[in-house]
Amino acid sequence: MKIGAPRETSQGESRVAMTPASARDLQKLGHSCFVQAGAGIAAGFSDKAYEEAGATVVADEGQLWKDVDIVVKVRPPSDSEVGLLGKGQTLISLFYPSQNGDLMDRVNDQGATAVAMDMVPRISRAQKMDALSSMANIAGYRAVIEASNNFGRFFTGQVTAAGKVPPAKVLVIGAGVAGLAAIGTSTSLGAITYAFDVRPEVAEQIESMGAEFVFLEFEQSQDSSATGGYAAPSSPEFREKQLAKFRELAPEVDIVISTALIPGRDAPKLWLKDMVDAMKPGSVIVDLAAERGGNCDLTVADEKVVSENGVTIIGYTDFPSRMASQASTLYSTNIRHMISDLTPNKDGVIVHDMEDDVIRGATITFDGAITFPPPPPKIQAIAAVNKDKPKELSAEEKRAAEVAAMAKAGRQQTFLLVAGAILMGIIGIYAPPSFMQHFIVFVLSVFVGFQVIWGVAHSLHTPLMAITNAISGIIIIGALLQLEANLPIVTILACVSVLIATINIVGGFVVTRRMLQMFQKS
Repeated sequence: MKIGAPRETSQGESRVAMTPASARDLQKLGHSCFVQAGAGIAAGFSDKAYEEAGATVVADEGQLWKDVDIVVKVRPPSDSEVGLLGKGQTLISLFYPSQNGDLMDRVNDQGATAVAMDMVPRISRAQKMDALSSMANIAGYRAVIEASNNFGRFFTGQVTAAGKVPPAKVLVIGAGVAGLAAIGTSTSLGAITYAFDVRPEVAEQIESMGAEFVFLEFEQSQDSSATGGYAAPSSPEFREKQLAKFRELAPEVDIVISTALIPGRDAPKLWLKDMVDAMKPGSVIVDLAAERGGNCDLTVADEKVVSENGVTIIGYTDFPSRMASQASTLYSTNIRHMISDLTPNKDGVIVHDMEDDVIRGATITFDGAITFPPPPPKIQAIAAVNKDKPKELSAEEKRAAEVAAMAKAGRQQTFLLVAGAILMGIIGIYAPPSFMQHFIVFVLSVFVGFQVIWGVAHSLHTPLMAITNAISGIIIIGALLQLEANLPIVTILACVSVLIATINIVGGFVVTRRMLQMFQKS
């Protein structure tokens, strides 16, 4: 198949859907690659680099669309580009079908197949094709960089001869891919970072990255397993609690990174005008949801505005494009993996398997029909939260359980004692006296040595060292009982055994002490 990447026509778009590296990989699948002249210039990829990678550079846009079987793009096609699509062609791009229903209808009317990279289901197998996550990761990182560029202080705290500079306080709203990237960047710059999300299961992720999870006391929390890992609309009661918490935080934070989006809906308003008014002059708000209306009341898409009290609100919608080379590399890799799944035999023949969860989920038009929205994937995005809580036992039930456990342990001990006595009696009847002397020494060594060492608290030695120390204790007890043997060689071996076993036990305690010191918090 012939795969072509035209130059992006959207204003300010610097990314390209095919890089020289991805072109090489696509050719290994049996495909031929074409790229419009100048398509990769803004991302740092020259036409010469494409030619060296084996791709054909086409000067005329119309000719490119006419000659190829698969068109790969970044942005959704414009009206003029839809007119260039032919019957039987496949378009692979970001599409946002929920917001572009008319565009989807026109593509279907052209008889083309459309694969929306933003509709790739969030299941483990599809992570390599998840373009939204790839771009969100870049957007989250870039948002913090833009915030620092507009913030008049250090992120990290400093103590200098000229005075003390406190660290910046950053609040990240939404702990998806973009939010986590923003958290990681903010903490690495030394800022005190807070993060909020409606999904309680992300609290551990937030805290593991060095940020503090903003806990909201509310009985009904959201389980994202039912929404494919995305946030879902909140109840009015939850929203009021949420806004109240933000009003409490507004005077304290210096920077707000807002990333809250709900699939198929306008961005929820989370940072209202009164919260902006409560912030300190010089504070910065970066609204990553600006393209969908913004999370902040004062956000203007593609613009940077300053409020009356001196708060800067950044509503840029091209954060990934501001890092065009990196973004193009990641996005083209996502597309390459998608085409790889569409080419199962690696022979350059496209097999559009609508029974495949990933392909079916991303396909919005196919064979003259609208296939959006897709059915839910057979595999859940994340494991469902176990809502069954263990039953709390009453005091009487706990006491009864303890009595039953003690009785069970007593029966086990009695059985072991009786069985041991019977075994010793049988051995004593039939075994020669010389054997019994050594056997009794062995039994006493095992019992005394194990009981003495195993009783030591694990704060002095780890469970693994406890086992080795118990074995050493058995050796010591046995060797002590042999020190008065008649044969000199036995006495010498017993002394050596006591020495080596003692070194092992003492060394075990020393090693454990050093290990515990390593894990102590300073």
